[in-house]
Parts: sequence; C-alpha cells; structure tokens
Amino acid sequence: MASLAVNFEELHEPSTEDIAAASTAARAMSRLDRGSPSVSFMPQAVEGETTNVEPISLPMSIFRLIVNMLVEMGNGNAIAIVPVNAELTTQQAADLLNVSRPHLVKLLEQKALDYRMVGTHRKLKAREVLNYRMKTAFARGESLKKMVALDEELGLYDDEPVGSKD
Repeated sequence: MASLAVNFEELHEPSTEDIAAASTAARAMSRLDRGSPSVSFMPQAVEGETTNVEPISLPMSIFRLIVNMLVEMGNGNAIAIVPVNAELTTQQAADLLNVSRPHLVKLLEQKALDYRMVGTHRKLKAREVLNYRMKTAFARGESLKKMVALDEELGLYDDEPVGSKD
C-alpha cells in the first residue's frame, strides 16, 4: 500500500515568469503531438555544459500529461501531482475537495467516501477522493442543466444579459 504525505500548503501560485515560461513551453510542446503512440524530441544542451545531449522519447500519455500541467501553470494555477494510491489525511482530502475538514468527516460518517483507520486517524485513498470530486462535479452539472430546463419551461430564463438595454 502506497503512502505519501501530500502537503497542499506547500503549493504556491506560479510567478509571472513561471506563467509566461509554462505558456510558451505548452504551445511549443503541443505542436509535437501528432497522435503517434510516443513523442521524441531533442532537448537543448544546458548553457556551458559539454556533455552529449541525447533524444528523449516519452509515451504520448505522459507527454500529454506534461503539456496539460504546463497549460494549467500557464493559466496561473498551482500544480500538485498525487499518486492515486497515495493515502491522504482528512485535512489533505478536505483541501483537495475544497471543503472543511469537519464537513469531510461528516461525509465519511455518512459513508460517502471509503477510508481506513490507522490508530485514531482516518486515511483516504487519493483515488477515492478524486472519484468523489468528479462524481459530485458531474452531479452539480446535471442539476444545473435541470434547473435551466425548468427555468426555460416556466419562462424564467432570459437570454438577455443583466443590465442590457432594449
């Protein structure tokens, strides 16, 4: 069983320079995605280094993951990589779900998420937490669609932006 301490408090917003570099790299690297099973590229030698530079070959799934991380950083988002088998504390899981720890504990007591006890502490698999997050996001989207449909049916939905003049 994999165990990994994930400290979301150590995440920091990328700097302006990081955002610009990530955006540039994401655009350049996305041009290498040609739908093949892998991608190979020749990295630049580090300035002042005399060692031979060899081509790098990555499976396309890993390459796309790296590009997606660069895109997120280019959008100003901090990035954390969490192995799906990592065990999270209740605080880490709450941070990942963007809820309070007491709310997460209530969810655990309602058996909305699986966990295991380690002494007096609850441990959650990152996979469980991420699946729950996707499931609730999907449910929110479906509920919103139903609300919009009901508003349209009742004539409450208006295509005009708020504050527009007739």
